[in-house]
Amino acid sequence: MKRREFLKNTALIAVATSAPGVVGATSLIEKHTTDNNQSADNNLPTDGRLIISAPMLQNYASTSIGVAFAVSDLANGYVVYGEKPDLSDGKKVKCGGYRTTDISDKVIQVRITGLKPSTTYYYRIGADRISYKGGYNMKIIGTEDDGRIYKFTTAGQKSKSHFCVINDTHVKWEAIRRAVEKIAVLSPQCVVWNGDASNSEETIEAQIRIFLRPEIERKDYASEIPYILCPGNHDFRGWANRHLEQVWMYRQPDERNSRDWDLGRNFAVRMGDIAMIGLDTAEDKLDTNPIFAGLFNSEAYREAQVAWLRDALAQKEIASAPYLVAFCHIPLYDPDPRANPGDLRPADKDPQYSTDYAIWQRTCAKLWTPLLEKAKCQLIITAHQHCYRYDAPTKDRPWAQMIGGGPELPGNEQGEDTGKHPQLFPTVIDGEVVGGRLRITAYNLRTGKVQQTVEFKPRKR
Repeated sequence: MKRREFLKNTALIAVATSAPGVVGATSLIEKHTTDNNQSADNNLPTDGRLIISAPMLQNYASTSIGVAFAVSDLANGYVVYGEKPDLSDGKKVKCGGYRTTDISDKVIQVRITGLKPSTTYYYRIGADRISYKGGYNMKIIGTEDDGRIYKFTTAGQKSKSHFCVINDTHVKWEAIRRAVEKIAVLSPQCVVWNGDASNSEETIEAQIRIFLRPEIERKDYASEIPYILCPGNHDFRGWANRHLEQVWMYRQPDERNSRDWDLGRNFAVRMGDIAMIGLDTAEDKLDTNPIFAGLFNSEAYREAQVAWLRDALAQKEIASAPYLVAFCHIPLYDPDPRANPGDLRPADKDPQYSTDYAIWQRTCAKLWTPLLEKAKCQLIITAHQHCYRYDAPTKDRPWAQMIGGGPELPGNEQGEDTGKHPQLFPTVIDGEVVGGRLRITAYNLRTGKVQQTVEFKPRKR
């Protein structure tokens, strides 16, 4: 979408959202349904280089990490890592597993395992250019190293208790740029990308442009700060998004048992005093909605996460944490009686609701929140509605909910912020344990100021 067209459309959307409440916000959500593959570009510039992106740290965990980067030609990639800054103790890990390495002309993915919790490691990336003409005719015809040494710190009970959250970026580069710049200042241990990083991506090149070659100054935004993905509904849409693991690998298999083999996006991570739980609300339309032709299976997916969640909350390192924070894309509560709860069969429509898609997820709330409440979860951080909101806990709902803002930055034809529609702004949600309290700060990336700060006491076990 051209810049002028996007700004014009955003301004029109902003007019539609001037009324208070969630009804206005729904126009912003549905707008991205028609942004089909806007980020696709099959002509990634290479300048003759083999490695064409900085590394991206994926799937923050205590004993493993994922490293992904883009290449321009058929290649076999690797990571050299160690605890010494000069990598004099470096170990080399190749992409792929046992038997054969992976070979790709798009994305190299390396999974490093056997790491120590709460430990800082240094690493560099490299790739071998490969000539492949058949099973008996292959050779390495050159090696390229990135040259820079990066670092990361694993999760664990001795790690610093500090995370950030972004959401609903929808390939809007100015919103992403502001988020990345703020995160660089805050310097958290990890970032949760809480869904709808994409629109509807049909090609792997589009996904590479979103995650590995973003159109921002800090192209190494995730090279030293690990990211975790909680998918949004748009992250399932499009031919390429149906296999997002081509670019953003699933979490380490040994994080879950065989029953949960397909729950590769769920996470239970201990980071200092904070236990982080990641859940996947999946699509905002029912599997029975004709628009998806029966090609989605979100209902069974949500139900399968119940047993995983019960086991995750019982893990010693999770159960013993003073703070329990959950993350998912679609909200699990909404105060507006006209907000579609996502369970209106068969096609999400009912005249008493304002939209024909889920504004919040009543099914997930029924499935998951009893377990979260029993575990004394203090906060659920969600997204999807494109308008920031904080729902304080109540007697009947003992957990708080914070909803991140969307990517809209309404302005005039020249792209200048006119100051109208102040409810539209992207956010960075920052969570850090300070003085024994969990302090959650929502930053308004339009004004550059703090939108709201709330604090939580340790949960009573």
